[in-house]
Amino acid sequence: MSTPAIPRRPSLGVQVGHVQIGGGAPIVVQSMTNTPTEDVAATVEQVIELARAGSEIVRITVNTEEAAAAVPKIREELDRRGCDVPLVGDFHFNGHKLLAHHPACAEALAKYRINPGNVGRGSKRDVQFAQMIEFACRYRKPVRIGVNWGSLDQSVLARLLDENAKRPTPRDLDKVMREAVITSALESAARAEELGLPANSIVISCKMSGVQELIAVYQELAKRCRYALHLGLTEAGIGTKGIVASTAALAVLLQQGIGDTIRISLTPEPGTSRTREVVVAQEILQTMGLRSFVPMVISCPGCGRTTSDYFQRLAQQIQDFLRAKMPEWKSRYPGVENLKVAVMGCVVNGPGESKNANLGISLPGTGEVPVAPVYEDGEKTVTLKGDRIAEEFQAIVERYVATHYG
Repeated sequence: MSTPAIPRRPSLGVQVGHVQIGGGAPIVVQSMTNTPTEDVAATVEQVIELARAGSEIVRITVNTEEAAAAVPKIREELDRRGCDVPLVGDFHFNGHKLLAHHPACAEALAKYRINPGNVGRGSKRDVQFAQMIEFACRYRKPVRIGVNWGSLDQSVLARLLDENAKRPTPRDLDKVMREAVITSALESAARAEELGLPANSIVISCKMSGVQELIAVYQELAKRCRYALHLGLTEAGIGTKGIVASTAALAVLLQQGIGDTIRISLTPEPGTSRTREVVVAQEILQTMGLRSFVPMVISCPGCGRTTSDYFQRLAQQIQDFLRAKMPEWKSRYPGVENLKVAVMGCVVNGPGESKNANLGISLPGTGEVPVAPVYEDGEKTVTLKGDRIAEEFQAIVERYVATHYG
């Protein structure tokens, strides 16, 4: 069954290294390191881990002289190890100085992220913003103008609050705040163009921490510009809260064709990998039918017929196996990311779902004969029995991939 295409909002294409954002390109997945950037070895390892998981652009903090000096070393080591993922420099407060003092850093980065609220205070704000844009022009780098409601340019907010107070019927404070976020982004982008940065070198983000606020801001932003848009719910939270909130916000916007690149800003749970936010971003796009990254596993929730957890463990094992294999399969077997595998727990819906997938297995439920029929492209091909069902089905998956792709 084919998924209906979602019409995309037209946007200008921005080239970030070898990756294009907007302009009709597939929606790009991004992430960000949380290592100290001056720790070259740790940062390189995390960038590679994120890129291997599927992050197509990786942002790194550039906040000190030491961090700026480390950037070209990080880029060199990534290139040496065959990782060509573009690096974005995240600048706040002192970016104009760091780019001036470290031209090798300015050159090594594929894009600069500038927050208009943190680029400078008072009279220094416009001068330091201009300096950042001048560096972008000099080194021919695109810029993300990243407004965050938690660090909003207070001069813009104060101006709009004054204007609102003079209105015959003042608007709610929440609406003024949303307008201030949008105005800060659009005015900064217009100023960047005045300084010589092409419109197709500008990406905009307006990040909020509330789902409804984020949706409202981006819906309005999409009407008022053609810049490429970066989506993300800022400070989304930890665990399921962060995943659910990000999905609720981004799914609405993506369904409306809004968004050219996304990041899921999860607070990592203790002991978990930073890559989880990459997996969540991919799964949002894949379940919506916008992109395919890894073969999809369809599995049932289980019920009273499935008192054994065997099918649950098999579904998890197959899903982990497929994701682990993707770095190798991606180049050897083009199109394998569209593979659908069904792992079902009993005979009620199991055979039907299995027949509709490329590969499917229907495990026995409570009281059923302990055999598991396997279906390939709708046809039953073999029935697995015994203690090695998992290993045998995994081998079938590998054989199917080798014979049907590449």
